[in-house]
Amino acid sequence: MPSTGGLHVGGAFSAVVPLVATFYGGVLDVDVEHPTRPGQDLFILSKGHAVATLAAIMADLGYFPRDVLRNSRSIESILNGHPGPILPGVPISTGPEGHGLPVAQGFAIAGKNSPQFDVFCLTGDGELRAGMIWEAVLYAGQNGLDNLCLLVDKNFGRLDNSRITAFPKRDVEKWFEGFGWQSRTVDARDYGNVLPALHEFKHGPRNGRPTAIICNSEKGWGGFSEYCISHKTTVSAAMAEYEIARQRARRHEFTQRPAEMMRGLPRKSIDTQIAVAERMNLQLDLAAGTVSPIDRGVVTKPAPPRQKNVSYEEAELPCLKPGVSYQASDVVRDCMKVFSRSGRVTSIDSDLSTTSGLFEGISTWNRATALNVGVAESNMACVGEAYAVLGYNTWVSTFCPFFDWRVMRRIAIGYQERMEAIAEGTWLTEGHNLDLVFLATAPNFETKTNGATHMGNDDALVFGEVGHLRIVDISCPNLLIAFMKWIMEGNRGLVYARMLRGAAPVLYQDVPEFRFGKGYRANAHPGGETAFFVSSGRGVFEASLAGERLEDKGIRVGVIDMPTFDAELFSELLETGHPVVLAEQNNGYLLKAARETLLTGEVVGRVHAINTLDDEGHRRFIHSATYEQLTEQYRLSGDLLARRVYEILTDGV
Repeated sequence: MPSTGGLHVGGAFSAVVPLVATFYGGVLDVDVEHPTRPGQDLFILSKGHAVATLAAIMADLGYFPRDVLRNSRSIESILNGHPGPILPGVPISTGPEGHGLPVAQGFAIAGKNSPQFDVFCLTGDGELRAGMIWEAVLYAGQNGLDNLCLLVDKNFGRLDNSRITAFPKRDVEKWFEGFGWQSRTVDARDYGNVLPALHEFKHGPRNGRPTAIICNSEKGWGGFSEYCISHKTTVSAAMAEYEIARQRARRHEFTQRPAEMMRGLPRKSIDTQIAVAERMNLQLDLAAGTVSPIDRGVVTKPAPPRQKNVSYEEAELPCLKPGVSYQASDVVRDCMKVFSRSGRVTSIDSDLSTTSGLFEGISTWNRATALNVGVAESNMACVGEAYAVLGYNTWVSTFCPFFDWRVMRRIAIGYQERMEAIAEGTWLTEGHNLDLVFLATAPNFETKTNGATHMGNDDALVFGEVGHLRIVDISCPNLLIAFMKWIMEGNRGLVYARMLRGAAPVLYQDVPEFRFGKGYRANAHPGGETAFFVSSGRGVFEASLAGERLEDKGIRVGVIDMPTFDAELFSELLETGHPVVLAEQNNGYLLKAARETLLTGEVVGRVHAINTLDDEGHRRFIHSATYEQLTEQYRLSGDLLARRVYEILTDGV
């Protein structure tokens, strides 16, 4: 019972028959004692509002104590209004419409390989309005994921009107069949209708088609009172007592039936019924004519720690020559040829694999772990999450502006819940959080003439606000190798890494040590500077060019490369008393970090920012143009940066 009395009740009731049939019907092969053991079936509750039903079942099976069901949705409870991995046995956080099926599809892709397993997912008919659902349906049908079973709770209701959907969804079966699925419609108000459909999927011949079971029901099915039909309601104590009493009476009525039905049956049939009841944590007493629940207590045990370090032969990594220019995608490709030999690295692109190099590199050793989902970035990120849950070192890649903030945010929530579960040690332990890199191509001015919507000058700031997501902006090809080595050490969490699209020269003669929060000196005269540039990504090369122009004038300017903000190094620069110019080809990600951590009234006058903000400091998008035009327009070319520093030093600005 929720602490506030608030409950998503209608959809929870209509989900009872499909969920009970799935978990108790002999089709879901799960290891309650070890939920992270590879090779077992997986279940994803996409319609997260039905968490009350799922939690009741999982508590009965022994994933967690039954008292977890009390005072839900309160600060002291791990049972939220939606499911998430803070609950033992729940692999991902769901609730936002349409996200669960794409992740389930990701699990199914992995489940086609060894060890093989099946994946079950429950969605709602209202959720079928979400476009992300159909990204997954299209991919699953096209790629023969016949180990994926989707149950659609078609209860004909929605949030605003619990009795009718905004769109009637006629002939839903044909929708799925049109995308290469096989579908079946059942009356989901009776277990006898749902179970045969589930058994047909689980035990019937596989034909390369995913299965959709359309479960016709109605909101609040099985509840006595009117409030059970509502999508969400606040339940008074009197209403709750009434409902509980009626349900208890109904259960008592049902307990009389097994004994009556089994009188005169052969002993073998009786034994079968007793075995089925035990699987459902029920005890049949034929003499007394009763059925009573069996409380097995908590069965789930903490998972063994997971080793996340990826082993490889470092001597096989590419050796880059100083001063020579390299395509970042070529560097990624050649590194992944080395890293992916371990079999623990996977990548998912979205029709832009040539810009990342991931697919070509990883598919060298195992095509099954290098995927391309086409123009479906939301689906891409969800598939990546599934692989990360299974323990893979996972990379997903597309252009900077194409990542879906909603998906990244939900993944980050699940990441936090995994952190909390690991801290508790009830089911997850060290190494069981996600290693997921969002490899963002064409950042800053790299997109050039592809159009304003494709320009990546705001992404770092936007995604930098997502909790637990680390932002990295890489310049030198050798620094890219260092970053990838750092990721392969494992347990790096969620990382949004921006990589260059065009070729760039090697700045650092040797591969440096990458560390999050560390900056690098891109030129070689420490201690003799009269000013400093601080930049990242492509901006570092323009700052270096500006430094060369100024050195011709006898002015020595230090160039600091900050792929991530280095607060300690920035403080050291400020302590010199010399001007510091933050030169960024974006809306000022490093400037924001500096403001939040260091800038005070005493030092702010020595810090100068040149970026894509407007003259009043407002964030904006940038227009399509050539790289040269953009650096001129926003005063970020090497020559214009040099001119600005010269003005600062000579005019006292």
